[in-house]
Amino acid sequence: MISNRESARRSRMRKQQHLDELLNQVAQLQQDNSGILQRINATAEVYVNVESENSILRAQMTELSDRLQSLNSVLHIIEEVSGFSMDIPEIPDPLLKPWQLPCPSLPITASSSMFQF
Repeated sequence: MISNRESARRSRMRKQQHLDELLNQVAQLQQDNSGILQRINATAEVYVNVESENSILRAQMTELSDRLQSLNSVLHIIEEVSGFSMDIPEIPDPLLKPWQLPCPSLPITASSSMFQF
């Protein structure tokens, strides 16, 4: 009879210990979830800021492109009316060809006196 009571007591203790471990695990997981949620919110806020900045930059790019096109058309009209040829080089649009440099690259020449033997 004493051994049954002792066995039941040990069983209750194991169950209580297991329950305590599970409660600790729940608390830890809730804390982890809270940290993850904070990081998600911070990342979302940064994303919204970057997206709004991109929208502003796109609008500025569109406005500047329109102004450039307008100025080029004014120059062409002046050229036609005056008969004066205005040699204005076409400004490359780096957005159309992003891997092409906007300025022509110049070859680098080396003289033989550069190398000392």
